[in-house]
Amino acid sequence: MFDPLKTKMKVLFYVALAFLVGVGVASGLGWTEDAVATPAISAAPQVPAEAVQPARDLSESFVRVAEVVTPAVVSITTRRMARATANDPFRNWFGTPDPEPRGGSGSGFLVSSDGYILTNNHVVEDADAITVQLEDRRTYEATVVGGDPTTDVAVIKVEGSDLPTVSLGDSDGVRVGEWVLAVGNPGFRSGGGPGGATSFNHTVTAGIVSFKGRPLGIIGNELRSDPESEAAAQYAIEDFIQTDAVINPGNSGGPMVNLDGQVIGINSAIASQSGYFQGYGFAIPISLARRVMEDLIEYRAVRRAFLGVQIGPVGPEDAEVYRLPEVSGALVQDITEGTAAEDAGLQPQDVIVAIDGDPVDYSNQLQQLVARKRPGDRVRIAYYRDGERQETEVRLGESPLNETTTAAAPERTTRAEERLGIEVVDNSPELARRYQFRIDEGVLISGVTRMGPAEQRGVRAGDLLVGIDRRQVESADEVTELLAEVEPGEIVTLVLANPVTGRQRFTNIRMPE
Repeated sequence: MFDPLKTKMKVLFYVALAFLVGVGVASGLGWTEDAVATPAISAAPQVPAEAVQPARDLSESFVRVAEVVTPAVVSITTRRMARATANDPFRNWFGTPDPEPRGGSGSGFLVSSDGYILTNNHVVEDADAITVQLEDRRTYEATVVGGDPTTDVAVIKVEGSDLPTVSLGDSDGVRVGEWVLAVGNPGFRSGGGPGGATSFNHTVTAGIVSFKGRPLGIIGNELRSDPESEAAAQYAIEDFIQTDAVINPGNSGGPMVNLDGQVIGINSAIASQSGYFQGYGFAIPISLARRVMEDLIEYRAVRRAFLGVQIGPVGPEDAEVYRLPEVSGALVQDITEGTAAEDAGLQPQDVIVAIDGDPVDYSNQLQQLVARKRPGDRVRIAYYRDGERQETEVRLGESPLNETTTAAAPERTTRAEERLGIEVVDNSPELARRYQFRIDEGVLISGVTRMGPAEQRGVRAGDLLVGIDRRQVESADEVTELLAEVEPGEIVTLVLANPVTGRQRFTNIRMPE
């Protein structure tokens, strides 16, 4: 008769016997000591201290620079009104996308304790509202002091005091191979935060200077693409510092600093097919940006010195033809009549090699050196003609830059509805019939500012605004008058209606500063 219990006991007996035999064999071979003993984990360094000390010193330098610079780096958020087109002021509400950008972000850095900030012109250009946040999360509304699209430099201002600042260095002394840090706010979209946005504020990356005087063509091409600024393209200056430090969208306007903690450039552009970092980043030399900044603060426009030459690069063939000692300089292609260059006796096929003793190794460098002067300055120009080095003194004129493009932002009073982030147009029975509105009262909200106070509280383009603080609204002018009575910091109640269904809803919005 089969006995299950007896069978199980036999199995257990043989398993136990096999285990004991195995332990005995392992003991004889000395395996058990290694198996049960806890291995000794050494805490002693594997590399001699003197070998890693230079790297530790460099690492400590990075830490100290970041600690000094980061508090003065700001995150910039811009809001642009979602404007309707001229042909159809309601296309946004009816689902046709508006091609105009509605918001953006970038970086900047404080250069004065009373709130002046350097950044890129493309970061703040055409912005309806600008918000600045410091590392310690203090937030300010900023105004544009001025911008120069030909160098992509802008100055904005916040009202504050005793703000942290950076130290501006000398980009002329920067050497290829020198360590630099780039600081900024990349602002990737990676699934977190409102709307799926994650902002990696105050990110610090390290690299070396890969090249100096790199022309990219991006500023000139951008100006030429706009009929209103096409004439200014000839004054574009591109003399970028190239680096392999990681620079991504949102870093634009942030500082590039050396190991002394001094700003040597403004992070400005990347070269990649995807729009994200692929090994090459670029910065505007601070020596040029400082000169532009001074003009924007003093005059609210750039006063560009003007020599009056059209120039090109020098190649090996040019050096041979013009008997140059080396392949460098700026080849004069043409002279503008009535300019300083003509007065100084410069001619086509001259090769300019120095300005006031500063060498001109390539044509873009000449543009930068002249741009750093002021109209009326006297400078000495060294050039080669027929194989002979010559010098002449010239009094620089002023470029007609401001006749082709306006660098200063127009001053205007911001209306209360703009601070809320809405645009309104009068409603009418004709509009109601055209768009099949159920009601024709109130005013139509034709645009909202992306991420503005109104949009964050659920206001959408296409809503009807029928009341403000229990008072009926009948015209766009009345909206302006009623909102003007609301003090900054107070809460205003908007009564909104769906023009098709007629259903009403309420939203409470705090009036920003």
